[in-house]
Amino acid sequence: MRSSPFSRHNPQFNRDSLRASLKDAGIKYVFLGKELGARSRDDHCYVGTKVSYARLAQTQLFQRGIQRLLDGAALHRIALMCAERDPVDCHRTILIGRELCAQGASVSHILADGQLEAQSDAIGRLVERLQLGGIDMFRSYSDAIDQAYAMQEDAIAFDRDAQIAQRDSTTKAST
Repeated sequence: MRSSPFSRHNPQFNRDSLRASLKDAGIKYVFLGKELGARSRDDHCYVGTKVSYARLAQTQLFQRGIQRLLDGAALHRIALMCAERDPVDCHRTILIGRELCAQGASVSHILADGQLEAQSDAIGRLVERLQLGGIDMFRSYSDAIDQAYAMQEDAIAFDRDAQIAQRDSTTKAST
């Protein structure tokens, strides 16, 4: 779910181009970036300059998007698209997948090699990657999962200041 489906480098992934390509393949494209995108326009969803996924997940707009996915999944096969190669590097897994699973949905991710990976397996990989697997009498695996979600959110969540700095450096480079 890209909040803004536009790319200067890959115009085939712009909203209109993507919609047309998918239509030619018999696939319907529905944009839900406003509801499920990770770049909220709601100031309440920010802690400092970063989006808080917990706050975003509590908004009515996000919950309407989740409900639309759940309703649609009862009738259709649904795929959420984003730009990241690895699911654990994308808000689809850390925000949307987490919320869908909390509501009882089954979530699988399509990996680069075409294989499917369950949400729980993706988060298990993240726990390993972040070296949080040291379970002991003071910390459960559930605690490690919560910590992995929090750490990955901190690493990937949209940051207004970072976007401004990137925009400034891109503008300077092109002048």
